[in-house]
Amino acid sequence: MADYRPIDISVYPPLLQQFATYKTVIQGRSPSTIEDYLSDLRLFFRVYKKLKFSMELPLEEIDIDDLDADFLRGVTRSDIFMVFNYLVNERGNQVCARARKLSALKSFYKYLTVSERILDVNPVRDIESPKASQRLPKYMTLDECVDFLNAILSDTDSPTRERDYAMVTIFLNCGIRLSELVGINLTDIDPAMQSMRVIGKGNKERVIYLNDACRDALQAYLPKRAAMADRIKKEDKNVLFLSTRRNQRISQKTVQHVVYKYLDAAGLSHKKLSTHKLRHTAATLMYRSGNVDIRVLKDILGHEQLNTTQIYTHISDESMQKAMQSNPLSSLTVQNPKK
Repeated sequence: MADYRPIDISVYPPLLQQFATYKTVIQGRSPSTIEDYLSDLRLFFRVYKKLKFSMELPLEEIDIDDLDADFLRGVTRSDIFMVFNYLVNERGNQVCARARKLSALKSFYKYLTVSERILDVNPVRDIESPKASQRLPKYMTLDECVDFLNAILSDTDSPTRERDYAMVTIFLNCGIRLSELVGINLTDIDPAMQSMRVIGKGNKERVIYLNDACRDALQAYLPKRAAMADRIKKEDKNVLFLSTRRNQRISQKTVQHVVYKYLDAAGLSHKKLSTHKLRHTAATLMYRSGNVDIRVLKDILGHEQLNTTQIYTHISDESMQKAMQSNPLSSLTVQNPKK
């Protein structure tokens, strides 16, 4: 499975280009991860220049082509706090956004000080990452999933009904990420449609096993896809899910639009769900209704650490109520004391 969305690193300063190449070639990071790193670093240094040199230009117009070793030596720990204070107060960055930007900055400075030894001092090394409060994941109930899928099937006027149904079915049954779904190629699916390969975070490959629902959905979609064969762009001939308008690999944005469209049609837009919440839904249903072992669920989801998966071990309100009622003291009330 090849990376499907190369990025143009030539628009960044040389040091950032070298960093991106290192992360790609040596550490095997995916194009989407590299793009996130570069975007976060560009924003950081634009804010830094705006504040440090009292620049009045909009952030997107601030040039960072002068970002070299001498420039970077001037960045202090206090400067980093100054930038993150701006990101909180002026751009409303929440904990997750700040943690991601800090992670990119740490990775960049580690590259400069440890891997390449371009710098001697790492001002970000001992700065702690902001901790997000752990919340239970949002997910759909089984009945809501059925309503969601039926909303797609009911849209008989849609020329992409079979494609959309297959995508959502795979989301809800396999628990894959948006980037993983978009990246699937025909050759990633075995001829018997028993399994498929996906590339997850860190460019790591794993095998996902397909159930009857996934096979049926794919078998309904593939003839529709085959009808597009003569229109598909040459570089995307092997792609599974296609944009019918552009005749190329479907974009993440289009998949998100499809999900929002049918969530609304199913009367579920109030739940503020997303493609990632479909992953949460699949994991929750497998754990709670399918009694899937947490270690197996970890491998299905492609988590590196078990503690990441353990958020799905949350217990339903109904189960907690039942547990409380099972306490032998539950029938002992003020009106009915033991004598």
